[in-house]
Amino acid sequence: MAGHSHWAGIKHKKGRADKQRSKIFSKLSKEITVAAKLGSKDPSMNSRLRSAIQSARSSNMPKENIERAINKSEINKNINYNTLFYEGFGPEKVAIIVEALTDNKNRTVTNIRKIFQKFGGNLGESGAVAHQFNQRGIIRIDKKKISDNDILELAINNGAEDCSSENLYHEIITTKENFNKVKLNIEKKIKDFISSGIEWMPINKVLLNEEKTKSVLNFLTILEDDDDVQHVYANLKIDNAKLQKALTA
Repeated sequence: MAGHSHWAGIKHKKGRADKQRSKIFSKLSKEITVAAKLGSKDPSMNSRLRSAIQSARSSNMPKENIERAINKSEINKNINYNTLFYEGFGPEKVAIIVEALTDNKNRTVTNIRKIFQKFGGNLGESGAVAHQFNQRGIIRIDKKKISDNDILELAINNGAEDCSSENLYHEIITTKENFNKVKLNIEKKIKDFISSGIEWMPINKVLLNEEKTKSVLNFLTILEDDDDVQHVYANLKIDNAKLQKALTA
């Protein structure tokens, strides 16, 4: 997810081809398996698993795929996945944070470094770009679930920092510390989210011309297509209409 919000919404809504959909399912399955392995197999008792299942449902993952991913946590007890974060600069010096979920650190960092280098970017040390982002709790909800006014009232009354309604979804922003509390309260009213979790939100965004923006988006797409990469965050400034145009061109 690049730019923390716009990328995420379109990634779940634009209707990718079968091959791309299969890759998304694979990443979602991995997150479900890891969440189930680290906690309860009951989503009501495991917030990370519940979030993963909500995202899977939003992406129209079949119920049997979700159940298979949960059961896989028991079958593959010897496989341990690690959540890793990488920082660096992509094309046009855009700041990038990559979140990966991997059972082979060497493979993952090698692949990610190659992608950065291919596009003229470079990986940095820990802390190289993190200061350009804040960690925030982000909840995205399909606009069909609730009206703009009702979601704003629900979010603010439950302690959210902000709430906005984009073309594709409502987005609720919370502090990292209040995320679970706000999410639990909103779940009492709305069961299914497009996505929810702690994300890296850019403090200031970089505005590029259309040609340079398309180049960065191409880099972000290839980076996210890596099997071990779960999320990508960038301080790229772009609106939904331009992003859709660039991604479907």
